[in-house]
Amino acid sequence: MTQQPRPAPPSAAIARRARERVAALAKPTGALGRLEDLAVWWAACSGACPAAPPANVRAVVLAGDHGVTAGGSGVSAYPREVTAAMVGAFVAGVAGVSVLARQHDVSVRVLDLAVDADLTELPIEVGAYKIRRSSGAIDREDALTPAETERALAAGAAIATEEIAAGADLLIVGDMGIGNTTPAASLIAATFGLPAAEVTGRGTGIDDEALIAKTALIQRALGRAGARVADPITRLAALGSADIAAGVGFLVAAARAGVPVLLDGVVSLAEAAVAEDLAPGCVVWWAAGHRSFDPAQPLATEKLGLVPLLDLGLRLGEGSGAVAAVPLVRSAASLLADMALLVDLA
Repeated sequence: MTQQPRPAPPSAAIARRARERVAALAKPTGALGRLEDLAVWWAACSGACPAAPPANVRAVVLAGDHGVTAGGSGVSAYPREVTAAMVGAFVAGVAGVSVLARQHDVSVRVLDLAVDADLTELPIEVGAYKIRRSSGAIDREDALTPAETERALAAGAAIATEEIAAGADLLIVGDMGIGNTTPAASLIAATFGLPAAEVTGRGTGIDDEALIAKTALIQRALGRAGARVADPITRLAALGSADIAAGVGFLVAAARAGVPVLLDGVVSLAEAAVAEDLAPGCVVWWAAGHRSFDPAQPLATEKLGLVPLLDLGLRLGEGSGAVAAVPLVRSAASLLADMALLVDLA
């Protein structure tokens, strides 16, 4: 099985100091709940105790279309043309994640990895990392060629490197693509050995009949890929897409660079599941921003040992749930840095 070197973990010594400081704060033990764990994670990732709150949070939305939406498959409630339109909305700053990002001082960048359109009306940098138009229909063929998969992984790594060079101290990987919950659920099923029935969700809001068809499609895709899914890169080629493969490369590169990531919905958890398989040890650099409405996402967070910060029934994608969780990271860091110690009140 293909595996890459393990990234260095966050500082264990700083984590110990942060836990000691949390215990010494002027409060009853455990009174700040999950914020205490979050403060320790952030300090360890930052390499300082206390650590300044994240000041340069950068979200990247990776866009692409998916072959499973062709031919009236019914896996989505919306046509694939919505993907291209939404890329324009990100550029214009009017998408859902754009609104949240402005509120929480988060930069948003959108990139076309595999949109089934040329998008010539948009800035040229949007298509700087385009791999192909759409992807193969995974129930009938591989999503990507091996060469395309490698290019997409390298593109994701390069994108993460660019964001880190721009000063990112916290990253978010978002998604945009009609039909993308189908390959995402397929990858989660293949990574953790789960049947289609356990991972298939309603995505954009499909009805019961479409849910049955989507479940059957995912099961066919898993059967077609067969034992090849044991290898994470081959798994991406068989069941993923260029945008999802780029997300995997992004997450691995961020962990290697020692920059933490807030994960979002089912697509980012599929990317995380494959990334952790590809480069074991990445997961300690990630926090789950929220619990998604899609059943595959909480299954993946549990398998990866992550506990979501928010549970709001979100299923928008785009990185929106992760952006909504950014204030929690800042609050946890501020509490650890600025709250009085019990001994100082004596």
